[in-house]
Amino acid sequence: MLMQQTLLTLKSLRLPGMAAAFEEQQRHAQVAALAFDERFAMLVDREHAYRENRRIARLLREARLKSSQACIEDIRYGTGRNLDRALVAQLASCQWIRAHQNLLLTGATGCGKTWLACALGNAACRQGLSVLYWRLPRLLEELRIARGDGSFGKRLATLAKIDLLILDDWAVAPLSQAERNDLLEILDDRVSTRSTVMSSQLAPLHWHAFLNDPTLADAILDRILHAAHRLALSGESQRKLDGETPLLSSVTL
Repeated sequence: MLMQQTLLTLKSLRLPGMAAAFEEQQRHAQVAALAFDERFAMLVDREHAYRENRRIARLLREARLKSSQACIEDIRYGTGRNLDRALVAQLASCQWIRAHQNLLLTGATGCGKTWLACALGNAACRQGLSVLYWRLPRLLEELRIARGDGSFGKRLATLAKIDLLILDDWAVAPLSQAERNDLLEILDDRVSTRSTVMSSQLAPLHWHAFLNDPTLADAILDRILHAAHRLALSGESQRKLDGETPLLSSVTL
């Protein structure tokens, strides 16, 4: 009876991990031989692990990664991929995110930019950092709509709080004047406070010309290129090599 009351109390206090561990302890006689502080430490550890797992699951869900199964451990470093193990290990540590630096991923279609960006996003979530994936054309369209319904400021404020914002398919289509302005607003909120990944088929050398507005181009690129790591992927399309199987073994777009 006392055990049931204790379980109910733990659950009412929203300590489900501790409650589950307490039930398990009652079913294993050998646990009774442990000292009280050892048993209590086991309960606390279980609750901590439960909360951490819940938090990571929430972060991964909210990140909306396009390649949700992408992870650093699955990278294959094949020849011609231009993937440096030391650099990838450095990026996987997420220290660059904590230092509010950016990452530029470039390469041809299918070489693995999106896959790698999502793998890094996965790593960031598992270290307790907030992540959000967007295809840039779709995000700019959402912001256009937000201007009309009055939620533009709220949208920008939400984006500004994300530790790692992944902007995929950058420079795939010309930007309107309004879209260039919105992109500047997004990036300006993140300078030296948050990190951004820009994924593009177009090399950074051509970004200024792509933006087609010298003044805004200078402002946008200053915010993107400031304290940015660069990784130019190469090699054949991984979709072709893997028979459409999305492996980052070298990363898949």
